[in-house]
Amino acid sequence: MQPTTPEEMSIISLIINASLPVQIIMLILVIISVLSWTYIISKRIALKRARNQTRDFEDAFWKGGDLTTLHQSIAQNSEQEGPLARIFEAGMDEFLKARRNGVKEANALLEGPNRAMRATYQRELDAMDSNLNFLASAGSVSPYIGLLGTVWGIMHSFIGLSGTAQATLAAVAPGIAEALIATAIGLFAAIPAVLAYNHFSNDIDKMASRFDSFIDEFLNILQRQVR
Repeated sequence: MQPTTPEEMSIISLIINASLPVQIIMLILVIISVLSWTYIISKRIALKRARNQTRDFEDAFWKGGDLTTLHQSIAQNSEQEGPLARIFEAGMDEFLKARRNGVKEANALLEGPNRAMRATYQRELDAMDSNLNFLASAGSVSPYIGLLGTVWGIMHSFIGLSGTAQATLAAVAPGIAEALIATAIGLFAAIPAVLAYNHFSNDIDKMASRFDSFIDEFLNILQRQVR
């Protein structure tokens, strides 16, 4: 048997010469990795924009200006104002509606804004959480998919050796090497997905705490206005 040349042991050559099931598994992992990076980049941009919008709204809100004027400004373009501004808008809409309907009792005036803000708060968090499940799944499943390709490749390699008179390292090495590439690709897909999922989850938890604190503080402001 001729010795294996360095060209035959290159990564590209091993992938091209891998068995069809292993190639299919590698292709699946590459697709998962591409999708993961697409979601990672888009989520990073979206969360950065949400943080900046939240900071700008908090600055405007705590300047102490007229809440009705601020509400009217946000209502003109709420989609561009950010999640916290939309939470404020939902609460202020209900508060002004209750006042127009002649509601006088304090608890009744605050019940509608509280419900509206909590509902908007949950919708905003759901929007921020979108695609995180895919990153979590990619991080947990990709290594196992890669391991499946490795097991299949090694099994295929040893089956091929059964027909040879003498098993040598040169005969075994290419099959094992191509099998291990599947595990490497699986880890390449999984590690960024896990790191990104943990990072984004932490960022969203911090945003949720800011939203929750704002709702309580805004309700206290409204409560002082109705006394």
